[in-house]
Amino acid sequence: MTTHKDSFAKNFFKCGLTGWCMEIIFTSLHSISQKDLTLKGVTSIWMFPIYGCAALIAPVSRKLSGIPMVFRGLIYMTAIFTTEYSAGMLLSRHKVCPWDYGTGKWCINHLVRLDYAPYWFGAGLFFEKLLNPQSKTKEHPSGTTLHT
Repeated sequence: MTTHKDSFAKNFFKCGLTGWCMEIIFTSLHSISQKDLTLKGVTSIWMFPIYGCAALIAPVSRKLSGIPMVFRGLIYMTAIFTTEYSAGMLLSRHKVCPWDYGTGKWCINHLVRLDYAPYWFGAGLFFEKLLNPQSKTKEHPSGTTLHT
């Protein structure tokens, strides 16, 4: 019998590894814009527990199952921004934050980039599906999500 604690631990590990892979792919593809065809992707050990926090999407998604996908995505995106900012503040205090988004107009305190909103929106929905693969959702024309 799997307990909630075991399930959360498995999901934490799954999300941590998936997040690492997503970040490596994202940063390697970003290197193309820098004309660096080595496509080296980068991440940090600190990112594993940060991405692991996406395991919290599993119980949240079950509670949000009747809400349209666009609203769920917005909720996840907001939670991801909040986690990124909070983790960045904590890591910055100890001078170990692995990212610095600079001071561009879409950046907040070097810690989050608001122009990444579509990526976090999609990542939240991706993690939802990763954590609840048996859930088949269909968007009804009225905006209601139907689960089969």
